[in-house]
Amino acid sequence: MINHIKEEKEFDEITKTGTVLVDFFATWCGPCKMLSPIVEELSEEMKDVTFVKIDVDEAPRIAARYEIYSIPTLILFKNGVPAKKQVGFIPKPRLKSFIAD
Repeated sequence: MINHIKEEKEFDEITKTGTVLVDFFATWCGPCKMLSPIVEELSEEMKDVTFVKIDVDEAPRIAARYEIYSIPTLILFKNGVPAKKQVGFIPKPRLKSFIAD
Protein backbone atom coordinates (compact mmCIF):
# COMPACT_ATOMS: atom_id res chain seq x y z
CA MET A 1 0.00 0.00 0.00
CA ILE A 2 1.19 3.49 -0.81
CA ASN A 3 0.32 6.53 1.29
CA HIS A 4 -0.49 9.71 -0.65
CA ILE A 5 0.36 12.67 1.57
CA LYS A 6 -0.23 16.41 1.16
CA GLU A 7 0.15 17.76 4.71
CA GLU A 8 3.48 18.39 6.42
CA LYS A 9 2.27 17.18 9.81
CA GLU A 10 1.16 13.85 8.34
CA PHE A 11 4.45 13.57 6.43
CA ASP A 12 6.50 14.18 9.59
CA GLU A 13 4.49 11.59 11.50
CA ILE A 14 4.79 8.84 8.90
CA THR A 15 8.52 9.34 8.25
CA LYS A 16 9.67 9.55 11.89
CA THR A 17 10.06 5.81 12.51
CA GLY A 18 11.19 2.81 10.50
CA THR A 19 12.21 2.72 6.85
CA VAL A 20 10.17 4.95 4.56
CA LEU A 21 10.60 5.45 0.81
CA VAL A 22 9.22 8.78 -0.38
CA ASP A 23 8.50 9.21 -4.09
CA PHE A 24 8.31 12.88 -5.10
CA PHE A 25 6.44 13.04 -8.42
CA ALA A 26 4.01 15.01 -10.60
CA THR A 27 1.10 13.72 -12.67
CA TRP A 28 2.48 15.36 -15.83
CA CYS A 29 5.98 13.82 -15.48
CA GLY A 30 6.79 11.03 -17.98
CA PRO A 31 9.60 9.34 -15.99
CA CYS A 32 7.37 9.53 -12.89
CA LYS A 33 4.68 7.57 -14.75
CA MET A 34 7.29 4.93 -15.66
CA LEU A 35 8.49 4.67 -12.05
CA SER A 36 5.06 4.56 -10.42
CA PRO A 37 4.20 0.89 -11.21
CA ILE A 38 7.63 -0.19 -9.96
CA VAL A 39 7.09 1.61 -6.66
CA GLU A 40 3.62 0.04 -6.46
CA GLU A 41 5.03 -3.48 -7.00
CA LEU A 42 7.72 -3.00 -4.38
CA SER A 43 5.17 -1.67 -1.88
CA GLU A 44 3.43 -5.05 -2.17
CA GLU A 45 6.69 -7.03 -1.93
CA MET A 46 8.54 -5.13 0.80
CA LYS A 47 6.09 -5.16 3.71
CA ASP A 48 8.65 -3.88 6.23
CA VAL A 49 9.03 -0.58 4.32
CA THR A 50 6.47 2.24 4.28
CA PHE A 51 5.90 3.78 0.84
CA VAL A 52 4.81 7.39 0.43
CA LYS A 53 4.01 9.44 -2.68
CA ILE A 54 4.20 13.23 -2.65
CA ASP A 55 2.79 15.16 -5.60
CA VAL A 56 5.11 18.19 -5.76
CA ASP A 57 2.29 20.33 -7.19
CA GLU A 58 -0.01 19.48 -4.27
CA ALA A 59 2.63 19.64 -1.52
CA PRO A 60 5.18 22.26 -2.63
CA ARG A 61 6.31 23.02 0.95
CA ILE A 62 7.39 19.43 1.56
CA ALA A 63 9.17 19.35 -1.81
CA ALA A 64 10.95 22.64 -1.06
CA ARG A 65 11.98 21.41 2.38
CA TYR A 66 13.93 18.54 0.77
CA GLU A 67 15.19 20.64 -2.16
CA ILE A 68 13.35 18.67 -4.83
CA TYR A 69 14.34 20.34 -8.11
CA SER A 70 13.93 17.37 -10.47
CA ILE A 71 11.37 14.60 -10.48
CA PRO A 72 11.04 11.80 -9.90
CA THR A 73 13.14 12.01 -6.76
CA LEU A 74 13.20 9.21 -4.21
CA ILE A 75 14.33 9.76 -0.63
CA LEU A 76 14.83 6.86 1.75
CA PHE A 77 14.21 7.82 5.38
CA LYS A 78 15.51 5.78 8.29
CA ASN A 79 13.89 6.73 11.61
CA GLY A 80 13.08 10.25 10.45
CA VAL A 81 16.43 11.01 8.83
CA PRO A 82 16.97 11.14 5.07
CA ALA A 83 19.52 8.37 4.43
CA LYS A 84 19.67 8.25 0.61
CA LYS A 85 18.45 10.22 -2.38
CA GLN A 86 17.93 9.08 -6.00
CA VAL A 87 16.98 11.48 -8.78
CA GLY A 88 15.44 10.17 -12.00
CA PHE A 89 14.02 6.88 -13.17
CA ILE A 90 15.53 3.73 -11.70
CA PRO A 91 14.76 0.14 -12.79
CA LYS A 92 13.16 -2.23 -10.29
CA PRO A 93 16.27 -4.28 -9.35
CA ARG A 94 18.27 -1.10 -8.63
CA LEU A 95 15.40 0.44 -6.68
CA LYS A 96 15.05 -2.70 -4.60
CA SER A 97 18.79 -2.55 -3.80
CA PHE A 98 18.54 1.18 -3.07
CA ILE A 99 15.90 0.42 -0.43
CA ALA A 100 17.44 -2.76 1.01
CA ASP A 101 21.11 -1.72 1.30
